[in-house]
Formats: sequence, structure tokens, C-alpha cells
Amino acid sequence: MVEDAAGMVQSREIPAGAKRRIAARRDWPLVAILLSVTLAALAAAATLRNLSVQLPASLWFDAAFRPDIDDMRQVLIHYAFLPRLIVSLLCGAALGLAGTVLQQVLRNPLASPETVGVSAGAYLALALATLFAPSLLALGREWVALAGAFAALAAVLALSWHKSLSPLSVVLAGLVVSLYAGAIGAALVVLNHEWLAGLFIWGAGSLGQQDWVTTLWLLPRLGIAALTIGLMTRPLTLLGLEDEGARSLGLPLRVYRFAGLGMAVALIAFVVAAVGVIGFVGLAAAALARIGGARRFGQRLVVAPLIGAALLWAADQGVQLATGPRGDLLPTGAITALLGAPLLLWLLPRLSLGAELPVLAAERLPRLRRPGMLLAVLGLAMLVALVLALSCGPGPEGWSFAVGDQLQPLLSWRWPRVLAALSAGAMLALAGLMMQRLTGNPMASPEVLGISAGAALGMVVAMFAVSDPGRPLQTMAAAIGAFASLFVVLAIGRRAAYAPERLLLAGIALTALFDALILVLTATGDPRAMLLINWLTGSTYGVDQGSAVLTASIALCLLLMSPLFIRWLDMLPLGAPALRSLGVDVARTRLLVLLMVAVLTAASTLIIGPLTFIGLMAPHLARRLGLARALPQAIGAVLAGALIMVSADWIGRTAIFPRQIPAGLVATLIGGPVLMWLLRRR
Repeated sequence: MVEDAAGMVQSREIPAGAKRRIAARRDWPLVAILLSVTLAALAAAATLRNLSVQLPASLWFDAAFRPDIDDMRQVLIHYAFLPRLIVSLLCGAALGLAGTVLQQVLRNPLASPETVGVSAGAYLALALATLFAPSLLALGREWVALAGAFAALAAVLALSWHKSLSPLSVVLAGLVVSLYAGAIGAALVVLNHEWLAGLFIWGAGSLGQQDWVTTLWLLPRLGIAALTIGLMTRPLTLLGLEDEGARSLGLPLRVYRFAGLGMAVALIAFVVAAVGVIGFVGLAAAALARIGGARRFGQRLVVAPLIGAALLWAADQGVQLATGPRGDLLPTGAITALLGAPLLLWLLPRLSLGAELPVLAAERLPRLRRPGMLLAVLGLAMLVALVLALSCGPGPEGWSFAVGDQLQPLLSWRWPRVLAALSAGAMLALAGLMMQRLTGNPMASPEVLGISAGAALGMVVAMFAVSDPGRPLQTMAAAIGAFASLFVVLAIGRRAAYAPERLLLAGIALTALFDALILVLTATGDPRAMLLINWLTGSTYGVDQGSAVLTASIALCLLLMSPLFIRWLDMLPLGAPALRSLGVDVARTRLLVLLMVAVLTAASTLIIGPLTFIGLMAPHLARRLGLARALPQAIGAVLAGALIMVSADWIGRTAIFPRQIPAGLVATLIGGPVLMWLLRRR
């Protein structure tokens, strides 16, 4: 009270003009400004170091303004190093500005070019145009990128419109659209690797330059978009209010909301068209500006681009400093994703996202009292799929159904991959069922929660750490990676009482992190890393008889163990208090279930890659067919998962014969729309 009174006395003695100046100083986002200055200082130090390695300081001025064409060092500085530096500044600033506008318009602290699917949509459109309509690129690659970005945004808005564009629904829809667009892009790369191998690295955010063309192309486009956003500062600021409050001020909400979205998408599309996808810079810059004290939208419009420019500049110079002459081969976008995914994990517990509890569990779904007939039908469908996969397929003389002597030479090629696909699908389905019943989350699955990506990372580490890792070592490493990923996701979700949305966002952030790590390893050019591309897409045509038998043996052992968990799976949805009242050790039960999930995921990921959505689809399919109790639902999910994977393997082998589509990609292309449909119903 005394201090308050003293402050009141002092405030009376301070003139009004001085008060305004003091208030303005206090309103400065000093932490954010200090952060941008620090990043810029680090980037400048790395830049000077890189310059000194390539050219003596006495020649820097000449190299920048009047390079000697006979001195290759000056030519490289003028036409490669300096344009790359300017492009990193422009792209970082543009992404920071786009992220800020997206967060303001959508009123979503997690909105960014990546989390709303815009970057992935723009990249996929460029890849499709490169393959099937290269003449469109002659009209301007920015228009192709814009079309893809707006198509992705339209899909996100359609999936989240029924939730009034709430923050969580928009982010979840955007991340699913990004994953699906990435799966289609991976399919294009696998099927057209001779044309798109370079696009794979470029699409990860390669800032390498050979002249000033890209810089001059970006400047006017980014400048016009930024100027347009600047002119809309006041109406965009009012969009941060509730809709009723904004309308009471006479603001046409739809006009300015779509205008703001349009300018943000344009900025993102221009960057993707120029250098590919730069991961998480837009999210990091906008979030750091907000955390650093830039509370007003006008302040964030200035500070976020500064942080974004300094962040991408520092990251790119760090890449060049670490890799030297091979810096062009390591995509800077993958490095920024390595930094951005942990940032998203750090932000999750600190952001207020609201609560959106799952409603699928509360839906009135059919419930069969005697599920035996349905399970028999699923088993019969499984047998039919096996017969088709082993006997039916195209050949030099067209389609044929091989029997008897004709079938014998084909079986040695077909049965290993069919057996591996069946085993992997069954294990992933069971893992998904156990995750959904454990967490009470109808959208939980090994793929969505990042467990499959963790298993993939564990296998990658084993491949690089050991010269010739056998299948048992790979399985152990994948299981450790899967369990570590699961532990991280649940540790993050614990602070939010395992809220489904927090778990989903944490899992998808981990998936992005692991994908970036794998992409960095792939970009090194190591022969072992290049072999990863086919495996990551779920290819089964490299499975030999020994691997197939081992995978089937692991699957059989784990499936025979699963009845031991049935009683727990029936009770887990009741909640911890009910379990304790029944005398169940909740912590021990959950740990054992999680261990089982980790081993199931690891063994299946070794065969079909880290992303198929089988673990999400199969349990839902079984439940919607009326299988409510744990045992019949588990049997139905296992049969459905095996059926989907065997069918995916057969479709991938026959659809474009003599070429093949990896079974994991086929399953992903099937599962993506299913996941979107589930999101639409939430």
C-alpha cells in the first residue's frame, strides 16, 4: 500500500508527455528485440567465418560489388554465397510474417505454414506439375504453388469448419493434410525417382543459389504481399476480438479474414516455389515474438519477421559452417525442422488450447451380441485376399490366375511379401486397438502418436551405428525407439491429464522431428541412407523368406500373448478410479500395455515403414461393424489390418505392372481419407 501511494504521488509529479514516453518504453518487446539481435549477431559471426574460409578479407568488397571473373573464389561469393544469404533473410522474414498473420486471423497460437498444411500443398502442386504438366511452370511456378497452397487450406477449412475453426481442429486438420500430401509426394518420388530425386532434396528447403535470379524474383512478390498486410494492420488487429465485438465496430469479418489468409498463403507459396519447404520457421518466429513480449499485433508484424530472418540466416550459416563445401547437399529446411519440432513440444504445455474431448466413444454405434458370424466373414475375406495375392496378377500375356505347376515358381517370390504384409498389418492393428483403449482416445494409433516414427529412427540409428545389423538387432533398436517416443508423448500429455488433443499434437511434432532427422541422414549421400527411401515408404518387395518367417514368428508370439491383456483392455476405458476399486495396479497395467504396443509397433515398422494408418483404421472399422468388447474387437481389428495390408501389397504389385507401388504407401493413401473422415466427424 505504501509503495502504491508513493507511486501515485510520483505519478502526479510526472508530466503527461513523460508518462506517455515511459509507457511506450515499457510496451516495447525488449526480450523479443534482444532475441533477434542475438540471433543476428550469431549469424553475422558465422557469416564472417564462412567468408574468411572462402576468401581473404581484403577481397570481400571486390567480390561483393565488382567480382573478378578470373578469380573463381570471388565468383562463388558474388553469385552463390551472397544470393543465398539474401534469400535466407527474405524467406525467413516472409515465413515469420505469414505465421503471425495466420495466428491472428485463425486466433490460433499454433497456426503456421506447416501446421495448417499450406507448405505441403504448395510443394505437392509443384511436384505434380513437374511430372504431368510442366507447361504450367512456364506460366509462373508461383501460380502452381499458390493453387496447391489454397487447395490445402480449403481442405483444412472444410475439415475444421464444423468446429467453428477452433485452434485444435484447424491444427489437427492441417497436420493430417500435411501428412497425406507428404505421402503422395513420397509416392511420386519413388515412382519417378529419375525425375524427382533432386526435387526430394530441394523440397526439404535447399537454399543453395547459383545467381541472383531467385533473389530478384522474390523481392517484388514478397514486398507487395508484405505491403498489403501492412495496409490491413488495423482490421487484422480487430480480428483478434470475438466475432460479435468485431462486427459491432463495422468490420466485414469474412472479407478481411480471407484477405489476410490470402496474403499469408501467398507469402508461403512464394517461398516454397523459390526454395522448397522451410520447416517451422513461421511457427518459431511468431511464437518467440509473442513470448518475447510483443503483445500487440502491430508489434508482432515487425518483430516476428526480424526473428524469422535472423533465425533462418543463423541456421543456414550454421549449416554451411558445419558442412563446408557440401553445405548445398544438406537442406536447411530439415535443420530448421529439427529445431522447430522441439519448440512445438515445449510450447504445448504452455499454451491454452481449450478442451475438446473425443466424441466418437459416445456415438451410438452398432453392437453385435453374437459377433461370430461377422468374424467368420472377415476371416473368409482374408482368405480370398490371400488367394488373390498369391495366385492372381498381370504378366507378359495379361492377367492370369495361376494354379498347379504355374503357381509353383511364383510362390517363392510372392509368399514372403504376402506373409510379411499380413503379419505387419495384424500387429499394427492390435497396437492401435491397445492404444485407443489405454488412452481413451479414439484417434490414438502408433502412427499418429509418433511411435512408428520413433521405431523408424531407432532402426536408422542401428543401421548407421553397426556395419551389418541383423534383424534381431534392428527389432531391438526399433523397439527402444518406439518406447522412447511413447514415453515422451505421455510425459508431455501427463501435465494436461492425457488430453487427447495434446497427445495428438505431441505425437505429430515427434513425427516431424524424426522425419527431419531421417531426411538429414538421407541428404548426406551415404549409400545406406539412400536405401532408406524405399523402406520408409513401406516397400515389401525386398523381403526375403527368412525375414518373412521371422516377422511372422514374432507376430504369432505377440498375438498369442494378447489374450493375457484382454481383461485389462475391457476395464481400461473405465478410468483409473474404477480400476483401483477393482484391485488393479493401474501403473503396472499401463506399463505392460505400453511395452506390448512398443514391441508390436517396432516389429511391424521394420516391414511396412513408419506411416500407414493401419493402427487407426482397423480398430475403428471393427468397432463400427459392431464389435464392442475387447476380445471380438481385437480379433476383428487384427483380421481387418491383415486384410488391408495384404490387399495394399497386391494392389501395389499389380496396379501399374511391371512397376510397383510400396504397400505402405498404398495403405497410407487409403488411410489418409479415413483419418480425415474421422476428423470431420469429431
